[in-house]
Amino acid sequence: MSKFRVIGRGMMDLVMTLAISSIPIASGLMVMHYHQDSKLRETARVSAKEAIYSVDLSINRLHEAATAAMPYAGSPCETAKEYLLKQIQDVQYLRALALVVDGRTYCDTLVPPHENDLLYAAQKSPVKLIIDSSASPNAVRVAYQLREGNFSVIASTHGTELRNELRAFQTGVVLLLEFGDTYIWADGDSRDAVRPSQSEFFTTEHSTKFGYTVKVGYPEGYAANERRQAFTQVLPSLALVGIITGSIFYWGVFRQRRSRVRTAADNA
Repeated sequence: MSKFRVIGRGMMDLVMTLAISSIPIASGLMVMHYHQDSKLRETARVSAKEAIYSVDLSINRLHEAATAAMPYAGSPCETAKEYLLKQIQDVQYLRALALVVDGRTYCDTLVPPHENDLLYAAQKSPVKLIIDSSASPNAVRVAYQLREGNFSVIASTHGTELRNELRAFQTGVVLLLEFGDTYIWADGDSRDAVRPSQSEFFTTEHSTKFGYTVKVGYPEGYAANERRQAFTQVLPSLALVGIITGSIFYWGVFRQRRSRVRTAADNA
């Protein structure tokens, strides 16, 4: 009977040792999981705010160009066009400038010129994505319209300018800029059959200055892949801590048992 009791105690000690050893491993994995998710969530949040800042700066260059050209709105095209063309030549960021009176484009550096139906007086945002226009087939242009009474100036640039801003984010997040019903992201735009995946840690920010929305998120499966990589990096260290913890526990149990045996022998 004592033999079975010894075996039972030995098995109990082994089970307890394994359980104690697993505590630092399980705790470490839980902390890693929480830290990884918090890091991804914070990166997405910060990326959205930084995207607003950088894209606002980019669009503000169109605003400055339109502001500089506004004094020519209403002037004869023969007088204004020389200045507009010089601006296009001097400012590489600019694709085109156009002057508008009463909703009609009457002077334009773009060839062919802006279509009148591309004007967007009803839109809340002064910025619009123009996709597959006759002047830029199979391409995207970003147009900014500045209004003063019946006069307007439209300044536009290539969509690649915004894409370059989004590609500067090397954090794994997918950033998408939404202008009304149209959108653009680093590798596509509204012409795509489906939007890019942003299902994980999704967040949005709105530009109060130019009226567009930034949508930020990680593609499906990204977080799991990050956890898997982190797991392979920390598991050896956690396993070592678990082995040391279990060894210390087992040694303590062993010494306690030896002490009891000696005490019993002395008393006998």
